[in-house]
Amino acid sequence: MSTDQRKKIHPHKFALWVAMGSIAMMFAGLTSAYVVKQAAGNWRTYQLPMVFWVSTLVIILSSVTIALGLRAFRQRQMPRYKMLISLTLVLGLAFAGLQYLGFYQLATQPQPLILNGEEQGRLAPVTVSGNPAESFLYAIAGVHLLHILGGVVALAIVFFRAFRKRVKVYNTTGLEIVAGYWHFVDVLWIYLFVFFLANQ
Repeated sequence: MSTDQRKKIHPHKFALWVAMGSIAMMFAGLTSAYVVKQAAGNWRTYQLPMVFWVSTLVIILSSVTIALGLRAFRQRQMPRYKMLISLTLVLGLAFAGLQYLGFYQLATQPQPLILNGEEQGRLAPVTVSGNPAESFLYAIAGVHLLHILGGVVALAIVFFRAFRKRVKVYNTTGLEIVAGYWHFVDVLWIYLFVFFLANQ
C-alpha cells in the first residue's frame, strides 16, 4: 500500500467530520440568534440547576474512558477495553439522564421571574411557552438532546459488539468514529453550558 493510500481518510470518518461541521454551524446559528433576540429586550434570565454541573463532569469523565478504551483496543487488551467501554456507556446513560433531569427541573421548579434584569416579584418555572428566552432555551436543548441520544445509541452498539463475540480482526475504524462523535457531544455540551451560564 502506497503512502498516499495510507494517508487517505476513511469515507466514514470523512462523513463524520462533515456531519460534525454541519451540526457545529447549526448550533452557532442558534446561539447567535439567541444573542440577537436577547438584545431586542423582553428577555428573561434564569438560573441553571446544579445538576448541569454534575452532568458536565460526567461527560468529561466519559470522554476520558472512551479514549482509554480505544487505546486498550489498539493494544488488544480486551478485558480492559470491555471494562472501559462498559463504564463509558454507564456514564453516557448517566449524562443523558442528568440532562433530562436538569431541563425537567427548569420546567417544573419555580424560580424568581427576572425580565431585562429586573425582578418581577413572583416565582415562575422556565416553560416552553413562556418568554422568548425560554423558547430559545428549549429549542436548543431539544436539538442537543437528540444528538445525545444518537451518541448513547452508538455507545450501546459498541458495547454489545464488545461482548457479543471474540474479536478476530482489530479494526479500530468503527470505534474511532464513535469515540470522535462522543468527544464532539462533550465539546458541544461544554460550549452550550458556558454559553447559557454567560447569558443567564
